[in-house]
Amino acid sequence: MAVPLVILSIATVFIAYKLFSRLRFKLPPGPRPLPVVGNLYDLKPVLVRCFTEWSQLYGPIFSVYLGSHLNVVVNSSELAKEVLKDNDQLLANRNRTPQINKFSKNGMDLIWSDYGPHYVKVRKLCTLELFSIKRVEGLRPIREDEVTAMVESIFKDCSKPEKKGKALVLREYLGLMAFLHITRLTFGKRFMDESNVIDEQGEELKFILNNAITLGSKKSIFAEFLPWFSFLFKAQNEALAAHDARGASFTKKIMDEHTQARLKTGNTKNHFVDALLTLQKDYDLSDDTVTGLLWDMISAGMDTTTITVEWAMAEMVRNPRVQQKVQEELDRVVGRDRLMTEADISNLPYLQCVIKECYRMHPPTPLMLPHKASTNVKIGGYDIPKGATVSVNVWAIARDPKVWKNPLEFRPERFEEEDIDMKGTDYRLLPFGSGRRICPGAQLAINLTTSMLGHMVHHFTWSPPEGVKPEHMDMMEQPGTVTYMGKPLEAVPTPRLPAELFKRVAVGTV
Repeated sequence: MAVPLVILSIATVFIAYKLFSRLRFKLPPGPRPLPVVGNLYDLKPVLVRCFTEWSQLYGPIFSVYLGSHLNVVVNSSELAKEVLKDNDQLLANRNRTPQINKFSKNGMDLIWSDYGPHYVKVRKLCTLELFSIKRVEGLRPIREDEVTAMVESIFKDCSKPEKKGKALVLREYLGLMAFLHITRLTFGKRFMDESNVIDEQGEELKFILNNAITLGSKKSIFAEFLPWFSFLFKAQNEALAAHDARGASFTKKIMDEHTQARLKTGNTKNHFVDALLTLQKDYDLSDDTVTGLLWDMISAGMDTTTITVEWAMAEMVRNPRVQQKVQEELDRVVGRDRLMTEADISNLPYLQCVIKECYRMHPPTPLMLPHKASTNVKIGGYDIPKGATVSVNVWAIARDPKVWKNPLEFRPERFEEEDIDMKGTDYRLLPFGSGRRICPGAQLAINLTTSMLGHMVHHFTWSPPEGVKPEHMDMMEQPGTVTYMGKPLEAVPTPRLPAELFKRVAVGTV
């Protein structure tokens, strides 16, 4: 008898609050919510597509209730500007679900911290120290080492007699490259020997990262937004707790290793863990913040790189005209007798346009991480109550025919016709966010993805698997905060450079 009474009480409170809110505030329109669960029952797996469809029904700004929590979604560049510039400081907090609160240690990292003294301090550390122009440039040899190692691996595999003319699963190569790159940047370790065997620590980290993707794609949105029903999702909660503990244990071991090494030698390396441990006292950082920042770097730097280049390669396979045009530019600027380097990027404007077009059509975080109102605010003429979440639908903005001509066409030339910034000043193109919450590692990401795509297309010509027409390729996204391709890309590489140019350009410790 007690359980139905509790449910009835919760439903009554929800309805009363909903009526009060409607009378007090002029909220954006949206789908009708149910008591307790809100609109959770009506959400589709790929959330960004669901929200884009709803924007066509309810307009460029609408309300959706995730449980009892009000979430306002904006789907136009004009409204994105209101959120990210005009009301930036008022909407700079984060909405953290109980699950996010747990793994971010109550927002002690950068990504999930509220806007305030802690965020300003950590942001300053990232901007001036971790992602400074000097450090990004100093770590360039690692990027070029791992990109050429990936090319060598692809060349060896596609040259095997049994694999000649066969399709490869590109995510395996892109993912390994991103893994080795980010671990070297973050921990100063490659976790792989000369025989390309990943060591024990590397296997542990790979398990943690792959498990995070698995848990993220399978987690129940009901468990995330209905915490009072957590007892119904015991197995999921236990899996998340075990994952969190395993990640914390791994990080502690790595940090202890670096601390002991620095005590013995007194040397400080260029990678992030040494930088953070060296600056910990100067910036008054807790151990939770150092750990949180390291995982921010890994999660933001690894997934997004793999996602972006896989989508870009899918577009190269689907659009051989674009692929050929990139190759012609590379042959003209770089030639076929040497390797492309990051120093060449400034002389490859069409390649840069291709990267911009990929970020437009396939932003790795298509629904910007949630902003939370620190006070009542107005967006698009509607009231946003204090505590409500505001999400910017970058994916919908990229497909807005009022903003983009033929938005569903992959056409890099649009960025030759108009120079559009993608680092937060033009609200039509926001792959890295904007304002106070813009990604501090944007330039590093752009350098790496441009280099990866350039090498892939310079070294090989890519075509679809036998019997697959480009126009029939599956371009659906996978559910999750970041949008991998739903079906991993398979493509056939044909080498186009001399064999000696497929060797890894290895560097030592940086």
